[in-house]
Amino acid sequence: MTNKKPTPVSAGLRTTAEQEEAGKNKSCFERNSSSWEQKMETFPKYVRRQNLTRFIALYEIFKRVLNVKGSIVECGVNHGFGVMTWAKLSAILEPVNLTRRIYGFDTFSGFPKIAEEDLSDHSAHVREGDLFADSYDEIMALTAIHDSTRFIGHVPKVELVRGDAVKTIPEFITSNPHVVVSLLFLDFDLYEPTKVALENFLPRMPKGAVIAFDELDNPLWPGETQAMLEFLKEHRFRLERCPFDPYIGFAVLD
Repeated sequence: MTNKKPTPVSAGLRTTAEQEEAGKNKSCFERNSSSWEQKMETFPKYVRRQNLTRFIALYEIFKRVLNVKGSIVECGVNHGFGVMTWAKLSAILEPVNLTRRIYGFDTFSGFPKIAEEDLSDHSAHVREGDLFADSYDEIMALTAIHDSTRFIGHVPKVELVRGDAVKTIPEFITSNPHVVVSLLFLDFDLYEPTKVALENFLPRMPKGAVIAFDELDNPLWPGETQAMLEFLKEHRFRLERCPFDPYIGFAVLD
């Protein structure tokens, strides 16, 4: 019997061609003699189809909460794709909504620990420190630049909370009793912080708010599904998906 090769933690299901695509795009980018700004203004030429797919999926989910009161909470910031997408969509679609804040939770040092619920035959190789992204300072610098050009930019849009979310989320709730959540985007990948996020943020979510999961039904990340299933023992909701995106599942609270 041949041993199954472990699925890489990051982008583990890509084909060989997909793994090579970014490098080929990079070569084209570097050969182009146009200015950096001109190349960025035509960014669809250089980003992978999957990256545009994710952006459009976040846009579709954001539209669901445009008329719902509350801030956006992203659990699992990584390199900042999500928090900066939410911030820019808010600036475009609701420029005067000064109370809609974007709160991002992450260790910015990789997974703090792995629980038993996170391990399976497909995920036994996941380790503490995986998916490390030291992106905190860069994201805060970029959001300051973004604030400098948007309407009502003197009111900060993005706040990042660094540390183990099992501890920082309850502390955040205590320090911010005013917070209402219109969108909870769960991308911790792991069981324990996902469970803590659901327990603490759901009571602050009104009808019409959206809970989104990034790794449900994914063999590499069983912990996120386990946290949801435990939560569903008392809270039932219908899971939806965008027809063009295979990963994100979300529910509108009613």
